[in-house]
Amino acid sequence: MFPGGVQPQIILLKEGTDTSQGKGQLMSNINACIAVADTIRTTLGPRGMDKLIVDSKGEVTISNDGATILRLLDIVHPAGKAIVDISRAQDAEVGDGTTSVTLLAAELLKEVKQSIEEGFPPQVIIKGFRKACTLAVSKVKEIAVSIEKDDPAEMRDLLEKCAATSMSSKLIHSQKDFFKKMVVDAVLHLDQKDLNEKMIGIKKVPGGAMQDSLLVDGVAFKKTFSYAGFEQQPKSFRNPKIICLNVELELKAEKDNAEVRIDAVQDYQAIVDAEWSIIYEKLEKIVATGAKVILSRLPIGDLATQYFADRDIFCAGRVPEEDLRRVVSAVGGAIQTSVNDLQSHHLGECQSFEEKQIGGERFNLFQGCPKAKTCTLILRGGAEQFIAEVERSLHDAIMIVRRAIKNKSVVAGGGATEIELSKYLRNYARTVEGKQQLVITAFAKALEVIPRQLCYNAGFDATDILNKLRQRHAQPGGEWFGVDMTTESIADNFSGYVWEPALVKTNALSAATEAACLILSVDETVRNPQSEAPAQQPMRGRGRGGMRR
Repeated sequence: MFPGGVQPQIILLKEGTDTSQGKGQLMSNINACIAVADTIRTTLGPRGMDKLIVDSKGEVTISNDGATILRLLDIVHPAGKAIVDISRAQDAEVGDGTTSVTLLAAELLKEVKQSIEEGFPPQVIIKGFRKACTLAVSKVKEIAVSIEKDDPAEMRDLLEKCAATSMSSKLIHSQKDFFKKMVVDAVLHLDQKDLNEKMIGIKKVPGGAMQDSLLVDGVAFKKTFSYAGFEQQPKSFRNPKIICLNVELELKAEKDNAEVRIDAVQDYQAIVDAEWSIIYEKLEKIVATGAKVILSRLPIGDLATQYFADRDIFCAGRVPEEDLRRVVSAVGGAIQTSVNDLQSHHLGECQSFEEKQIGGERFNLFQGCPKAKTCTLILRGGAEQFIAEVERSLHDAIMIVRRAIKNKSVVAGGGATEIELSKYLRNYARTVEGKQQLVITAFAKALEVIPRQLCYNAGFDATDILNKLRQRHAQPGGEWFGVDMTTESIADNFSGYVWEPALVKTNALSAATEAACLILSVDETVRNPQSEAPAQQPMRGRGRGGMRR
Protein backbone atom coordinates (compact mmCIF):
# COMPACT_ATOMS: atom_id res chain seq x y z
CA MET A 1 0.00 0.00 0.00
CA PHE A 2 1.36 3.40 -0.98
CA PRO A 3 1.56 6.18 1.62
CA GLY A 4 -1.71 8.06 1.93
CA GLY A 5 -3.55 5.29 0.03
CA VAL A 6 -2.82 6.90 -3.38
CA GLN A 7 -2.59 4.45 -6.26
CA PRO A 8 0.09 5.28 -8.90
CA GLN A 9 -1.28 6.16 -12.34
CA ILE A 10 -0.27 3.61 -14.97
CA ILE A 11 0.04 5.04 -18.49
CA LEU A 12 -0.29 2.44 -21.27
CA LEU A 13 -1.16 4.59 -24.26
CA LYS A 14 0.46 7.56 -25.97
CA GLU A 15 -0.36 11.01 -24.70
CA GLY A 16 -3.44 12.44 -26.43
CA THR A 17 -4.99 9.01 -27.11
CA ASP A 18 -8.77 9.08 -26.72
CA THR A 19 -10.46 6.03 -25.18
CA SER A 20 -14.22 5.63 -24.95
CA GLN A 21 -15.82 2.58 -23.38
CA GLY A 22 -18.87 1.17 -21.68
CA LYS A 23 -22.55 1.68 -22.36
CA GLY A 24 -22.06 5.28 -23.55
CA GLN A 25 -19.68 4.12 -26.27
CA LEU A 26 -22.13 1.45 -27.45
CA MET A 27 -24.99 3.94 -27.57
CA SER A 28 -22.81 6.36 -29.58
CA ASN A 29 -22.09 3.63 -32.17
CA ILE A 30 -25.77 2.69 -32.44
CA ASN A 31 -26.77 6.35 -32.93
CA ALA A 32 -24.12 6.74 -35.66
CA CYS A 33 -25.49 3.72 -37.58
CA ILE A 34 -29.06 5.01 -37.30
CA ALA A 35 -27.90 8.44 -38.57
CA VAL A 36 -26.24 6.80 -41.62
CA ALA A 37 -29.45 4.89 -42.43
CA ASP A 38 -31.55 8.06 -42.04
CA THR A 39 -29.62 9.72 -44.88
CA ILE A 40 -30.81 7.10 -47.42
CA ARG A 41 -34.12 6.12 -45.79
CA THR A 42 -36.20 8.22 -48.23
CA THR A 43 -34.66 6.59 -51.34
CA LEU A 44 -36.33 3.19 -50.81
CA GLY A 45 -38.95 1.89 -53.22
CA PRO A 46 -40.70 3.02 -56.42
CA ARG A 47 -41.69 6.39 -54.92
CA GLY A 48 -38.32 6.99 -53.25
CA MET A 49 -36.61 10.36 -53.65
CA ASP A 50 -33.20 11.00 -55.25
CA LYS A 51 -30.18 12.59 -53.58
CA LEU A 52 -28.01 15.26 -55.20
CA ILE A 53 -24.41 15.00 -53.98
CA VAL A 54 -21.62 17.47 -54.76
CA ASP A 55 -18.12 16.19 -54.01
CA SER A 56 -14.96 18.13 -53.12
CA LYS A 57 -14.12 18.60 -56.83
CA GLY A 58 -17.55 20.10 -57.53
CA GLU A 59 -18.76 17.07 -59.51
CA VAL A 60 -22.52 16.47 -59.19
CA THR A 61 -24.09 13.03 -58.78
CA ILE A 62 -27.86 12.42 -58.72
CA SER A 63 -28.78 8.96 -57.48
CA ASN A 64 -31.13 6.93 -55.31
CA ASP A 65 -28.84 3.88 -55.20
CA GLY A 66 -27.93 3.27 -51.55
CA ALA A 67 -24.40 1.98 -52.22
CA THR A 68 -23.58 4.93 -54.52
CA ILE A 69 -24.82 7.53 -52.01
CA LEU A 70 -22.97 5.97 -49.06
CA ARG A 71 -19.78 5.70 -51.12
CA LEU A 72 -19.91 9.40 -52.00
CA LEU A 73 -20.67 10.45 -48.41
CA ASP A 74 -17.26 10.61 -46.77
CA ILE A 75 -18.31 8.99 -43.48
CA VAL A 76 -15.57 9.16 -40.83
CA HIS A 77 -17.31 7.56 -37.82
CA PRO A 78 -15.74 4.08 -37.35
CA ALA A 79 -19.09 2.37 -36.59
CA GLY A 80 -20.82 4.20 -39.46
CA LYS A 81 -18.24 2.75 -41.85
CA ALA A 82 -19.45 -0.78 -40.99
CA ILE A 83 -22.89 0.11 -42.38
CA VAL A 84 -21.28 1.52 -45.54
CA ASP A 85 -19.29 -1.71 -45.97
CA ILE A 86 -22.35 -4.00 -45.86
CA SER A 87 -24.04 -1.81 -48.47
CA ARG A 88 -21.00 -2.15 -50.76
CA ALA A 89 -20.86 -5.89 -50.16
CA GLN A 90 -24.55 -6.25 -51.09
CA ASP A 91 -23.91 -4.23 -54.27
CA ALA A 92 -20.94 -6.39 -55.25
CA GLU A 93 -22.58 -9.72 -54.40
CA VAL A 94 -26.16 -9.23 -55.57
CA GLY A 95 -26.35 -5.77 -57.20
CA ASP A 96 -29.64 -4.67 -55.61
CA GLY A 97 -31.09 -4.28 -52.12
CA THR A 98 -28.34 -1.91 -50.95
CA THR A 99 -30.78 0.51 -49.27
CA SER A 100 -32.79 -2.34 -47.70
CA VAL A 101 -29.73 -3.93 -46.07
CA THR A 102 -28.67 -0.60 -44.54
CA LEU A 103 -32.16 0.13 -43.18
CA LEU A 104 -32.48 -3.37 -41.76
CA ALA A 105 -29.14 -3.21 -39.92
CA ALA A 106 -30.00 0.19 -38.42
CA GLU A 107 -33.51 -0.94 -37.44
CA LEU A 108 -32.14 -4.02 -35.63
CA LEU A 109 -29.94 -1.71 -33.54
CA LYS A 110 -32.81 0.72 -32.98
CA GLU A 111 -35.07 -2.05 -31.65
CA VAL A 112 -32.56 -3.11 -28.97
CA LYS A 113 -31.33 0.39 -28.11
CA GLN A 114 -33.83 0.80 -25.24
CA SER A 115 -32.95 -2.64 -23.83
CA ILE A 116 -29.23 -1.82 -23.80
CA GLU A 117 -29.90 1.46 -21.98
CA GLU A 118 -31.72 -0.56 -19.32
CA GLY A 119 -28.70 -2.84 -18.86
CA PHE A 120 -29.62 -5.78 -21.17
CA PRO A 121 -26.40 -7.77 -21.93
CA PRO A 122 -25.27 -7.30 -25.59
CA GLN A 123 -23.99 -10.91 -25.68
CA VAL A 124 -27.56 -12.22 -25.22
CA ILE A 125 -28.81 -9.92 -28.02
CA ILE A 126 -26.06 -11.10 -30.39
CA LYS A 127 -26.92 -14.75 -29.72
CA GLY A 128 -30.65 -14.08 -30.30
CA PHE A 129 -30.03 -12.12 -33.51
CA ARG A 130 -27.91 -14.92 -34.98
CA LYS A 131 -30.56 -17.50 -34.11
CA ALA A 132 -33.32 -15.31 -35.65
CA CYS A 133 -31.23 -14.72 -38.81
CA THR A 134 -30.66 -18.46 -39.30
CA LEU A 135 -34.41 -19.09 -38.95
CA ALA A 136 -35.30 -16.23 -41.34
CA VAL A 137 -32.84 -17.34 -44.05
CA SER A 138 -34.09 -20.95 -43.91
CA LYS A 139 -37.70 -19.67 -44.09
CA VAL A 140 -36.90 -17.60 -47.23
CA LYS A 141 -35.41 -20.70 -48.89
CA GLU A 142 -38.48 -22.70 -47.88
CA ILE A 143 -41.06 -20.28 -49.33
CA ALA A 144 -39.04 -19.26 -52.43
CA VAL A 145 -40.54 -20.36 -55.76
CA SER A 146 -38.26 -22.08 -58.27
CA ILE A 147 -38.37 -20.70 -61.82
CA GLU A 148 -36.75 -23.68 -63.53
CA LYS A 149 -38.43 -23.46 -66.93
CA ASP A 150 -37.76 -25.59 -69.99
CA ASP A 151 -39.51 -23.16 -72.33
CA PRO A 152 -37.04 -20.35 -73.28
CA ALA A 153 -39.87 -17.87 -74.00
CA GLU A 154 -41.40 -18.45 -70.57
CA MET A 155 -38.00 -18.19 -68.87
CA ARG A 156 -37.33 -14.93 -70.67
CA ASP A 157 -40.69 -13.56 -69.48
CA LEU A 158 -39.76 -14.40 -65.87
CA LEU A 159 -36.36 -12.68 -66.20
CA GLU A 160 -37.99 -9.56 -67.66
CA LYS A 161 -40.30 -9.38 -64.63
CA CYS A 162 -37.31 -9.56 -62.24
CA ALA A 163 -35.55 -6.79 -64.23
CA ALA A 164 -38.70 -4.62 -64.18
CA THR A 165 -38.98 -4.98 -60.38
CA SER A 166 -35.37 -3.83 -59.96
CA MET A 167 -35.98 -0.81 -62.23
CA SER A 168 -39.26 0.21 -60.57
CA SER A 169 -37.41 2.13 -57.84
CA LYS A 170 -34.95 3.79 -60.23
CA LEU A 171 -34.92 6.91 -62.34
CA ILE A 172 -35.78 4.86 -65.45
CA HIS A 173 -38.99 3.33 -64.03
CA SER A 174 -41.10 5.17 -66.63
CA GLN A 175 -39.18 3.36 -69.42
CA LYS A 176 -38.81 -0.03 -67.72
CA ASP A 177 -40.74 -1.86 -70.49
CA PHE A 178 -38.14 -0.61 -72.98
CA PHE A 179 -35.06 -1.29 -70.84
CA LYS A 180 -36.10 -4.68 -69.37
CA LYS A 181 -35.92 -6.30 -72.85
CA MET A 182 -32.51 -4.70 -73.42
CA VAL A 183 -31.17 -5.94 -70.07
CA VAL A 184 -32.39 -9.53 -70.54
CA ASP A 185 -30.99 -9.60 -74.11
CA ALA A 186 -27.65 -8.37 -72.78
CA VAL A 187 -27.42 -11.06 -70.07
CA LEU A 188 -28.54 -13.84 -72.44
CA HIS A 189 -25.70 -12.84 -74.82
CA LEU A 190 -23.12 -13.79 -72.16
CA ASP A 191 -21.54 -17.18 -71.67
CA GLN A 192 -24.31 -18.87 -69.63
CA LYS A 193 -21.79 -20.79 -67.50
CA ASP A 194 -19.86 -17.93 -65.89
CA LEU A 195 -22.19 -14.95 -66.75
CA ASN A 196 -19.37 -12.42 -66.43
CA GLU A 197 -21.12 -9.02 -66.32
CA LYS A 198 -17.85 -7.28 -67.26
CA MET A 199 -18.35 -8.58 -70.80
CA ILE A 200 -21.33 -6.21 -71.15
CA GLY A 201 -19.88 -2.89 -72.29
CA ILE A 202 -21.79 0.29 -71.43
CA LYS A 203 -21.06 3.44 -73.47
CA LYS A 204 -22.63 6.82 -72.69
CA VAL A 205 -23.48 9.32 -75.45
CA PRO A 206 -25.04 12.62 -74.27
CA GLY A 207 -27.97 13.86 -76.36
CA GLY A 208 -31.16 12.32 -77.67
CA ALA A 209 -33.85 10.58 -75.62
CA MET A 210 -33.68 7.48 -73.43
CA GLN A 211 -35.53 5.51 -76.11
CA ASP A 212 -32.63 6.18 -78.52
CA SER A 213 -30.46 3.82 -76.42
CA LEU A 214 -29.56 0.64 -78.26
CA LEU A 215 -28.06 -2.80 -77.75
CA VAL A 216 -25.23 -3.78 -80.10
CA ASP A 217 -25.00 -7.52 -80.71
CA GLY A 218 -21.23 -7.55 -80.41
CA VAL A 219 -18.75 -4.82 -79.53
CA ALA A 220 -18.87 -1.05 -79.92
CA PHE A 221 -16.28 1.51 -78.83
CA LYS A 222 -15.64 5.17 -79.53
CA LYS A 223 -13.50 6.13 -82.50
CA THR A 224 -9.91 6.44 -81.31
CA PHE A 225 -7.37 9.18 -82.01
CA SER A 226 -6.48 9.07 -85.71
CA TYR A 227 -3.70 10.43 -87.94
CA ALA A 228 -3.67 11.81 -91.49
CA GLY A 229 -4.76 9.19 -94.00
CA PHE A 230 -7.51 7.83 -91.73
CA GLU A 231 -10.30 9.46 -93.78
CA GLN A 232 -9.13 7.57 -96.88
CA GLN A 233 -9.68 4.20 -95.18
CA PRO A 234 -12.90 2.25 -95.86
CA LYS A 235 -15.33 2.43 -92.93
CA SER A 236 -17.48 -0.61 -93.64
CA PHE A 237 -16.73 -4.29 -94.36
CA ARG A 238 -18.67 -7.52 -94.80
CA ASN A 239 -17.13 -10.66 -93.21
CA PRO A 240 -13.73 -9.04 -92.56
CA LYS A 241 -10.73 -10.71 -90.94
CA ILE A 242 -9.76 -8.87 -87.76
CA ILE A 243 -6.39 -8.80 -86.02
CA CYS A 244 -5.83 -7.43 -82.50
CA LEU A 245 -2.32 -6.33 -81.59
CA ASN A 246 -0.35 -5.03 -78.66
CA VAL A 247 2.32 -3.60 -80.98
CA GLU A 248 3.41 -0.02 -81.67
CA LEU A 249 3.32 0.82 -85.39
CA GLU A 250 5.11 4.16 -85.66
CA LEU A 251 8.63 5.48 -86.10
CA LYS A 252 10.26 5.72 -82.70
CA ALA A 253 11.73 9.03 -81.64
CA GLU A 254 15.18 8.75 -80.08
CA LYS A 255 15.29 9.16 -76.33
CA ASP A 256 16.63 12.40 -74.88
CA ASN A 257 20.44 12.63 -74.81
CA ALA A 258 20.78 9.49 -76.97
CA GLU A 259 24.19 9.34 -78.64
CA VAL A 260 25.03 7.52 -81.87
CA ARG A 261 28.67 7.68 -83.04
CA ILE A 262 29.29 7.29 -86.76
CA ASP A 263 32.37 7.71 -88.95
CA ALA A 264 30.73 8.52 -92.27
CA VAL A 265 27.55 10.11 -93.67
CA GLN A 266 26.59 6.78 -95.25
CA ASP A 267 26.44 5.19 -91.77
CA TYR A 268 23.85 7.77 -90.67
CA GLN A 269 21.74 7.01 -93.75
CA ALA A 270 22.00 3.30 -92.95
CA ILE A 271 20.57 3.93 -89.45
CA VAL A 272 17.62 5.90 -90.90
CA ASP A 273 17.01 3.24 -93.57
CA ALA A 274 17.05 0.50 -90.88
CA GLU A 275 14.29 2.29 -88.94
CA TRP A 276 12.11 2.54 -92.06
CA SER A 277 12.79 -1.04 -93.14
CA ILE A 278 11.80 -2.35 -89.65
CA ILE A 279 8.39 -0.64 -89.68
CA TYR A 280 7.72 -1.54 -93.35
CA GLU A 281 8.59 -5.16 -92.60
CA LYS A 282 6.01 -5.15 -89.75
CA LEU A 283 3.34 -3.59 -91.99
CA GLU A 284 3.97 -6.07 -94.84
CA LYS A 285 3.60 -9.03 -92.44
CA ILE A 286 0.26 -7.65 -91.18
CA VAL A 287 -1.07 -7.07 -94.71
CA ALA A 288 0.03 -10.59 -95.75
CA THR A 289 -2.38 -12.12 -93.20
CA GLY A 290 -5.36 -10.83 -95.23
CA ALA A 291 -6.80 -8.91 -92.26
CA LYS A 292 -9.07 -5.96 -93.18
CA VAL A 293 -9.45 -4.48 -89.65
CA ILE A 294 -6.34 -3.80 -87.56
CA LEU A 295 -6.75 -2.88 -83.86
CA SER A 296 -3.90 -2.11 -81.50
CA ARG A 297 -3.67 -1.10 -77.85
CA LEU A 298 -0.58 0.98 -78.71
CA PRO A 299 -0.35 3.90 -81.20
CA ILE A 300 -0.58 3.36 -84.96
CA GLY A 301 1.32 6.29 -86.52
CA ASP A 302 0.65 8.39 -89.63
CA LEU A 303 2.97 6.29 -91.83
CA ALA A 304 1.14 3.04 -90.93
CA THR A 305 -2.28 4.72 -91.23
CA GLN A 306 -1.54 5.89 -94.80
CA TYR A 307 0.03 2.51 -95.68
CA PHE A 308 -3.15 0.68 -94.63
CA ALA A 309 -5.40 3.29 -96.34
CA ASP A 310 -3.61 2.66 -99.67
CA ARG A 311 -4.48 -1.04 -99.34
CA ASP A 312 -8.15 -0.55 -98.29
CA ILE A 313 -7.54 -1.65 -94.69
CA PHE A 314 -9.09 -0.05 -91.59
CA CYS A 315 -6.89 0.54 -88.53
CA ALA A 316 -7.39 1.97 -85.02
CA GLY A 317 -4.66 2.55 -82.45
CA ARG A 318 -4.83 3.33 -78.72
CA VAL A 319 -7.89 1.09 -78.28
CA PRO A 320 -8.69 0.75 -74.53
CA GLU A 321 -7.57 -2.64 -73.18
CA GLU A 322 -11.06 -3.52 -71.87
CA ASP A 323 -12.60 -2.93 -75.32
CA LEU A 324 -9.84 -4.89 -77.05
CA ARG A 325 -10.44 -7.90 -74.78
CA ARG A 326 -14.16 -7.76 -75.51
CA VAL A 327 -13.46 -7.63 -79.27
CA VAL A 328 -11.28 -10.75 -79.01
CA SER A 329 -13.92 -12.64 -77.01
CA ALA A 330 -16.55 -11.73 -79.65
CA VAL A 331 -14.67 -12.24 -82.93
CA GLY A 332 -12.17 -14.91 -81.87
CA GLY A 333 -8.41 -14.99 -82.27
CA ALA A 334 -6.00 -13.63 -79.66
CA ILE A 335 -4.16 -10.39 -78.86
CA GLN A 336 -0.72 -10.60 -80.51
CA THR A 337 2.39 -8.98 -79.05
CA SER A 338 4.46 -9.63 -82.17
CA VAL A 339 3.77 -9.59 -85.92
CA ASN A 340 6.12 -12.51 -86.60
CA ASP A 341 4.59 -15.89 -87.48
CA LEU A 342 0.95 -14.70 -87.65
CA GLN A 343 -1.35 -17.65 -88.43
CA SER A 344 -4.98 -17.72 -89.59
CA HIS A 345 -6.19 -18.93 -86.14
CA HIS A 346 -4.76 -15.74 -84.60
CA LEU A 347 -7.33 -13.71 -86.59
CA GLY A 348 -10.98 -13.17 -85.74
CA GLU A 349 -13.97 -12.45 -87.96
CA CYS A 350 -17.47 -11.00 -87.82
CA GLN A 351 -20.38 -10.57 -90.24
CA SER A 352 -20.10 -6.79 -90.48
CA PHE A 353 -17.89 -3.96 -89.31
CA GLU A 354 -18.78 -0.29 -89.68
CA GLU A 355 -17.96 3.10 -88.25
CA LYS A 356 -21.23 4.84 -87.40
CA GLN A 357 -22.28 8.24 -86.08
CA ILE A 358 -24.26 7.99 -82.82
CA GLY A 359 -25.19 11.39 -81.41
CA GLY A 360 -22.09 13.56 -81.37
CA GLU A 361 -19.69 10.60 -81.35
CA ARG A 362 -18.43 8.15 -83.94
CA PHE A 363 -18.43 4.48 -82.92
CA ASN A 364 -16.75 1.37 -84.35
CA LEU A 365 -19.35 -1.44 -84.39
CA PHE A 366 -18.56 -5.16 -84.72
CA GLN A 367 -21.80 -7.08 -85.33
CA GLY A 368 -22.76 -10.68 -86.05
CA CYS A 369 -19.79 -12.08 -84.12
CA PRO A 370 -19.62 -15.91 -84.31
CA LYS A 371 -18.18 -16.35 -80.81
CA ALA A 372 -20.29 -13.54 -79.35
CA LYS A 373 -20.25 -13.88 -75.59
CA THR A 374 -20.38 -10.12 -75.24
CA CYS A 375 -22.55 -7.13 -76.15
CA THR A 376 -22.61 -3.35 -75.73
CA LEU A 377 -25.29 -1.02 -74.41
CA ILE A 378 -25.14 2.50 -75.88
CA LEU A 379 -27.06 4.84 -73.56
CA ARG A 380 -28.54 8.17 -74.65
CA GLY A 381 -30.05 10.95 -72.56
CA GLY A 382 -30.05 14.65 -71.84
CA ALA A 383 -27.62 15.41 -69.00
CA GLU A 384 -24.45 13.47 -68.14
CA GLN A 385 -25.65 12.97 -64.54
CA PHE A 386 -28.88 11.49 -65.90
CA ILE A 387 -27.05 9.01 -68.17
CA ALA A 388 -24.74 8.05 -65.26
CA GLU A 389 -27.80 7.22 -63.12
CA VAL A 390 -29.30 5.20 -66.01
CA GLU A 391 -26.04 3.23 -66.15
CA ARG A 392 -26.18 2.51 -62.40
CA SER A 393 -29.84 1.45 -62.69
CA LEU A 394 -29.10 -0.91 -65.59
CA HIS A 395 -26.12 -2.36 -63.71
CA ASP A 396 -28.42 -3.28 -60.80
CA ALA A 397 -30.97 -4.83 -63.19
CA ILE A 398 -28.25 -6.80 -65.02
CA MET A 399 -26.95 -8.19 -61.70
CA ILE A 400 -30.49 -9.19 -60.65
CA VAL A 401 -31.19 -11.02 -63.95
CA ARG A 402 -27.79 -12.71 -63.65
CA ARG A 403 -28.61 -13.92 -60.14
CA ALA A 404 -32.07 -15.08 -61.20
CA ILE A 405 -30.50 -17.26 -63.94
CA LYS A 406 -27.86 -18.66 -61.55
CA ASN A 407 -30.10 -19.32 -58.52
CA LYS A 408 -33.49 -19.84 -60.20
CA SER A 409 -35.59 -19.07 -57.11
CA VAL A 410 -37.62 -15.90 -56.54
CA VAL A 411 -39.76 -14.31 -53.84
CA ALA A 412 -42.30 -11.47 -53.94
CA GLY A 413 -41.11 -7.91 -53.34
CA GLY A 414 -42.94 -4.88 -51.95
CA GLY A 415 -42.42 -5.91 -48.30
CA ALA A 416 -44.33 -9.22 -48.69
CA THR A 417 -41.38 -11.45 -47.74
CA GLU A 418 -40.43 -9.29 -44.74
CA ILE A 419 -43.97 -9.38 -43.30
CA GLU A 420 -44.13 -13.17 -43.75
CA LEU A 421 -40.75 -13.58 -41.98
CA SER A 422 -41.89 -11.23 -39.21
CA LYS A 423 -45.05 -13.33 -38.65
CA TYR A 424 -43.01 -16.55 -38.63
CA LEU A 425 -40.46 -15.22 -36.09
CA ARG A 426 -43.18 -13.79 -33.78
CA ASN A 427 -44.87 -17.21 -33.70
CA TYR A 428 -41.53 -18.92 -33.08
CA ALA A 429 -40.62 -16.48 -30.28
CA ARG A 430 -43.68 -17.60 -28.29
CA THR A 431 -42.18 -21.09 -28.07
CA VAL A 432 -38.88 -19.82 -26.62
CA GLU A 433 -38.24 -19.23 -22.93
CA GLY A 434 -36.26 -16.43 -21.31
CA LYS A 435 -34.59 -13.35 -22.76
CA GLN A 436 -34.21 -14.87 -26.23
CA GLN A 437 -37.95 -14.42 -26.72
CA LEU A 438 -37.54 -10.62 -26.45
CA VAL A 439 -34.60 -10.58 -28.87
CA ILE A 440 -36.30 -12.69 -31.55
CA THR A 441 -39.45 -10.55 -31.22
CA ALA A 442 -37.29 -7.42 -31.68
CA PHE A 443 -35.79 -8.97 -34.83
CA ALA A 444 -39.31 -9.71 -36.13
CA LYS A 445 -40.42 -6.14 -35.47
CA ALA A 446 -37.31 -4.72 -37.19
CA LEU A 447 -38.19 -6.60 -40.41
CA GLU A 448 -41.32 -4.47 -40.73
CA VAL A 449 -39.16 -1.40 -41.47
CA ILE A 450 -39.13 -2.28 -45.21
CA PRO A 451 -42.93 -2.19 -45.85
CA ARG A 452 -43.30 0.72 -43.40
CA GLN A 453 -40.70 2.82 -45.20
CA LEU A 454 -42.21 1.93 -48.59
CA CYS A 455 -45.51 3.38 -47.31
CA TYR A 456 -43.89 6.53 -45.88
CA ASN A 457 -41.99 7.20 -49.12
CA ALA A 458 -45.17 6.81 -51.18
CA GLY A 459 -47.20 9.05 -48.85
CA PHE A 460 -49.47 6.21 -47.63
CA ASP A 461 -50.82 5.60 -44.12
CA ALA A 462 -48.19 3.11 -42.90
CA THR A 463 -50.11 2.05 -39.76
CA ASP A 464 -53.26 1.20 -41.71
CA ILE A 465 -51.42 -0.76 -44.44
CA LEU A 466 -49.24 -2.69 -41.96
CA ASN A 467 -52.34 -3.72 -39.99
CA LYS A 468 -53.95 -4.98 -43.21
CA LEU A 469 -50.78 -6.89 -44.10
CA ARG A 470 -50.51 -8.53 -40.66
CA GLN A 471 -54.15 -9.59 -40.86
CA ARG A 472 -53.81 -10.98 -44.42
CA HIS A 473 -50.58 -12.87 -43.64
CA ALA A 474 -52.28 -14.52 -40.65
CA GLN A 475 -54.77 -16.12 -43.06
CA PRO A 476 -53.99 -19.12 -45.31
CA GLY A 477 -52.62 -18.21 -48.77
CA GLY A 478 -51.63 -14.67 -47.77
CA GLU A 479 -47.85 -15.13 -47.68
CA TRP A 480 -47.21 -13.03 -50.83
CA PHE A 481 -49.30 -9.99 -49.93
CA GLY A 482 -47.31 -6.74 -49.86
CA VAL A 483 -47.67 -3.00 -50.40
CA ASP A 484 -49.39 -2.10 -53.69
CA MET A 485 -48.13 1.26 -54.97
CA THR A 486 -50.86 1.75 -57.57
CA THR A 487 -53.97 1.23 -55.41
CA GLU A 488 -52.59 2.57 -52.08
CA SER A 489 -53.52 -0.71 -50.44
CA ILE A 490 -52.24 -4.28 -50.30
CA ALA A 491 -52.11 -6.87 -53.09
CA ASP A 492 -50.68 -10.29 -53.96
CA ASN A 493 -47.30 -9.16 -55.29
CA PHE A 494 -46.37 -12.58 -56.61
CA SER A 495 -49.42 -12.57 -58.89
CA GLY A 496 -48.56 -8.95 -59.73
CA TYR A 497 -45.07 -10.07 -60.88
CA VAL A 498 -43.20 -7.95 -58.32
CA TRP A 499 -40.40 -10.50 -58.07
CA GLU A 500 -36.89 -10.51 -56.65
CA PRO A 501 -34.27 -13.30 -56.52
CA ALA A 502 -34.36 -15.03 -53.12
CA LEU A 503 -30.61 -14.35 -52.87
CA VAL A 504 -31.32 -10.61 -52.46
CA LYS A 505 -33.28 -11.34 -49.26
CA THR A 506 -30.99 -14.00 -47.79
CA ASN A 507 -27.87 -11.93 -48.44
CA ALA A 508 -29.47 -8.79 -46.96
CA LEU A 509 -30.59 -10.65 -43.82
CA SER A 510 -27.17 -12.21 -43.24
CA ALA A 511 -25.23 -8.98 -43.92
CA ALA A 512 -27.52 -6.78 -41.78
CA THR A 513 -27.40 -9.24 -38.86
CA GLU A 514 -23.61 -9.53 -39.02
CA ALA A 515 -23.23 -5.75 -39.07
CA ALA A 516 -25.62 -5.30 -36.12
CA CYS A 517 -23.80 -7.99 -34.12
CA LEU A 518 -20.45 -6.40 -34.95
CA ILE A 519 -21.60 -3.00 -33.62
CA LEU A 520 -23.09 -4.58 -30.47
CA SER A 521 -19.89 -6.53 -29.73
CA VAL A 522 -17.75 -3.34 -29.56
CA ASP A 523 -17.53 -1.83 -26.07
CA GLU A 524 -14.41 0.32 -26.40
CA THR A 525 -12.91 2.59 -29.04
CA VAL A 526 -9.27 3.67 -28.88
CA ARG A 527 -8.37 6.57 -31.11
CA ASN A 528 -5.06 8.38 -31.47
CA PRO A 529 -5.73 11.93 -32.75
CA GLN A 530 -2.05 12.40 -33.69
CA SER A 531 -2.17 9.52 -36.19
CA GLU A 532 -5.35 10.93 -37.77
CA ALA A 533 -3.93 14.46 -38.16
CA PRO A 534 -2.56 15.30 -41.63
CA ALA A 535 1.20 14.95 -41.88
CA GLN A 536 2.98 18.23 -41.19
CA GLN A 537 5.23 19.73 -43.83
CA PRO A 538 8.93 19.11 -43.02
CA MET A 539 10.74 22.23 -41.83
CA ARG A 540 12.92 23.73 -44.50
CA GLY A 541 16.57 24.13 -43.61
CA ARG A 542 17.98 27.60 -43.58
CA GLY A 543 21.01 26.80 -45.71
CA ARG A 544 23.79 29.32 -46.14
CA GLY A 545 21.42 32.03 -47.34
CA GLY A 546 19.36 31.85 -44.13
CA MET A 547 22.18 32.11 -41.60
CA ARG A 548 21.70 34.69 -38.92
CA ARG A 549 23.96 37.66 -39.05
